[in-house]
Amino acid sequence: MNSPAILPAILPDAAADPRKRCFDPVVNADTRLLILGSLPGEKSLAHSQYYAHPQNRFWMLLGEVLGVELKNQPYEERLATLLAHGVGLWDVVAQAQRTGSLDSNIRERDDNDLVALAASLPQLRTIAFNGGTAAKLGIKVLGEHAQRYRIVSLPSSSPAYTLAYAQKLQAWLALRG
Repeated sequence: MNSPAILPAILPDAAADPRKRCFDPVVNADTRLLILGSLPGEKSLAHSQYYAHPQNRFWMLLGEVLGVELKNQPYEERLATLLAHGVGLWDVVAQAQRTGSLDSNIRERDDNDLVALAASLPQLRTIAFNGGTAAKLGIKVLGEHAQRYRIVSLPSSSPAYTLAYAQKLQAWLALRG
């Protein structure tokens, strides 16, 4: 009698459907500034942390804006520091197909409900977009609701955006106002 053949399980090919999902928003009732990225990159997804790529300048830039050293704090402490300063984080894209980390590779996306989140934040005054893709998509998602807030489009903190750090910082300092 022959043994039954054991077939390998048929699993979805991650490379064929690289569906990436954003993290939960980091906000509270005191959030006055909401910084929106596009969608977490590979390093961030692997570490389950916003802006985890070691060459991403987000934590340095925002630390300069707030006057607090963020980069060397443990991740949970960074988030608590942001909330203590009235700063929230989230992403425009809820989920999408994307090979790698580049925004230009985002396909078949579903956007987050930015209007509902913003409406739930009574102190929110400013919405900033970390990078051109986040700004382009986010302003479209907000639609007419965008005019309720001060909108700031920032140069991306990503290492893929090769603008010099000093130039990025100059633009990011607009968040102080």
